[in-house]
Amino acid sequence: MQRVSLDEAKTRLQDLVDAALRGETVSIAVDDDQAVQLVPTVRRRRQRKAGSARGQIWMAEDFDAPLEDFKEYME
Repeated sequence: MQRVSLDEAKTRLQDLVDAALRGETVSIAVDDDQAVQLVPTVRRRRQRKAGSARGQIWMAEDFDAPLEDFKEYME
């Protein structure tokens, strides 16, 4: 476990982040009573499910009708 002061962490941040990503415990001491710990996060992707939005999406009957704002360009 690495325990470093806040001032040291400012100068060695990239090294400390790399160590945390390798699985090491990195603790940054703010003062004698308080400390923070660098912990890597894992981005979890939910499995996609086809058809999960069924009934929530609809398309208007005039979906592909020309817009009023563009009528003069269509003539």
